[in-house]
Amino acid sequence: MNEVAQKTILVVDDEPVNITVMSGILRNDYRVLIAKNGYQALERISNSGLPDLILLDIMMPDMDGYELCEKLKAEPETQSIPVVFVSAMSEHIDEERGLSLGAVDYITKPISPAIVLARVHNILALQDAQRALLEQNEQLEETVAQRTKEVHLTQNVTIHALASLAETRDNETGNHIRRTQFYVKLLAEELLRQGHYLDQLNAKNIDLLFRSAPLHDIGKVGIPDKILLKPGRLTPEEFEIMKDHAPLGAQALIAAEQEVGEKESSFLRFARDIAEAHHEKWDGTGYPKGLKGEDIPLSGRIMALADVYDALISERIYKPAFPHEKAKSIILEGNGSHFDPKIVAAFISVEQGFIDTAKKYQD
Repeated sequence: MNEVAQKTILVVDDEPVNITVMSGILRNDYRVLIAKNGYQALERISNSGLPDLILLDIMMPDMDGYELCEKLKAEPETQSIPVVFVSAMSEHIDEERGLSLGAVDYITKPISPAIVLARVHNILALQDAQRALLEQNEQLEETVAQRTKEVHLTQNVTIHALASLAETRDNETGNHIRRTQFYVKLLAEELLRQGHYLDQLNAKNIDLLFRSAPLHDIGKVGIPDKILLKPGRLTPEEFEIMKDHAPLGAQALIAAEQEVGEKESSFLRFARDIAEAHHEKWDGTGYPKGLKGEDIPLSGRIMALADVYDALISERIYKPAFPHEKAKSIILEGNGSHFDPKIVAAFISVEQGFIDTAKKYQD
């Protein structure tokens, strides 16, 4: 039995003759440790390392087998060691009690050497199989985690590549996509902390919002250069064309969803809602659909404030960069008209985070 030659069996029995008999049965195939009582058994385990299996007598002085088994199963370090009761107590109630304490088997005396060897071998083989299955599951989990990490990395690279494509056509944005990405995360986390929109906000969805936020202006790739890059304010007619970037972005992301077969939990859904709805206003005067209140997707409402704030603190051809306090006052003026009041409250709570993010990713 080479495959179990290194296994260690601890035999616990207060009768020397029983120890001699059991050791004689096992010693050709296993390393055998002996203990004459429960306290000595605990000492052996402490000094000699964890055995692979314990053969345990029940009727012993000071600490019987039942008590020792309870102690072993109560400690995380020893609770997984298989325990087999070996006893002259052959009543069903004795066996039931032993098994209920966590023992894996119960052998009655007088013992049969063949039965002892067979049961020990089977128990150890089962233990090896369970350990191998656990290791396989851990390796599988590591593989899945690594694949998930790779998918997220690919998504993030793709998102930033697409967002950068839109950014290169609007050379005034600079680090706009990075700043707004962190503004969105700050707002979503604060809304969750304050107990708002708990049916929509959780750690997973906030991560999806964070990763998809850079795509909010992806529709700008469909806006003509003469309008997108105009060195001055747009005419009303030109602004109507500029407004098309919201539905254009949503349409592109809907097509992407259909192409890759993404489910409703996809980050593309958040990206689609953000792209289409980040210019909607709480009072219904926004575009492209004129949605009002909570009919506007939450992701769009969050991005609306993040986008406006960043536009206010950024320099444009037609305006200087406003300081934080000026931008804050304009946000507050739009409370309940342009912006969701709960999101404005969240903004006030995390405004230092906005200041720090703007400084860290300044143009």
